[in-house]
Amino acid sequence: MKRKPQARAPKETYLKVTEPIELMTFLLSKMGGMSRNSVKSLLAHRQVMVNNKITTQFNLALQPEDLVVINNGRGNIELNHPKLKIIFEDEYLIVVEKKEGLLTVSTGNPDETTAFSILKNHVKKSSPDNRIYVVHRLDRETSGVIMFAKNKEVQTILQENWHRIITRRIYVALVEGKVEKEQDTIVSWLLENEKSLKIHSSATDNGGQQAVTHYRCVRSNDNYSLLEIELETGRKNQIRVHMQDIGHPIVGDKKYGANISPINRLGLHARLLAFYHPVTTEVVSFETQVPRNFLNIFH
Repeated sequence: MKRKPQARAPKETYLKVTEPIELMTFLLSKMGGMSRNSVKSLLAHRQVMVNNKITTQFNLALQPEDLVVINNGRGNIELNHPKLKIIFEDEYLIVVEKKEGLLTVSTGNPDETTAFSILKNHVKKSSPDNRIYVVHRLDRETSGVIMFAKNKEVQTILQENWHRIITRRIYVALVEGKVEKEQDTIVSWLLENEKSLKIHSSATDNGGQQAVTHYRCVRSNDNYSLLEIELETGRKNQIRVHMQDIGHPIVGDKKYGANISPINRLGLHARLLAFYHPVTTEVVSFETQVPRNFLNIFH
């Protein structure tokens, strides 16, 4: 006599919230006598999503109509890489903090390790069907926040509506010398030389793209200035070229006029990225710390 195959547990459990309650209390009441430690393990292994966002926060305040999803498989696998850290992930997007020295995407060598290749391999560990799509880029030597899409439709929405969807992009730059103006707006036209691949700036229209950069000085001494920079446009090498334009190149940026490299890296960091979520339309904002060596220069 053949044994009946055992019914498999569903891959995901969907739970609807009906009243204001903390996530831990909610899960304890809904998960069939599960212990607090078991619930904490689910959270630690990134197996809990609230409204399509992975959460590890046991005391998260839930509201009526929130949707809690428990992944009953092996969970959302943690990414452990010295050059890349996941800040946010849902079924549509991954937002990461990239360290300096890592390309966003390959420039020709398919074997080169990039942010894209690291994430592509990471999402495939959960399912071989998972994909990653490039939305925008940071230079190899620029650190900070960068976003990737998890399907082609989201990538298209973001790229075709970039200037409408992005609400704020803030960088910090450590530049040579003490800036004369505490804050200013730089406007020029940028054109790339096809042979040298260097961007040239002109105060008048040179056939290139108009670029607008706003800055304010956060800290300075006789030798350096730390600037907070907000982009109105997002042209290639825009900040680096505009800092050269005002006579204060970014430290470590020999390509655009720097003479010194006191922190042994390019002094540019993408600190904040805020945007309308392409699916939920809510405004989300992701912020990272100013690199410590940017600040230590003033001590």
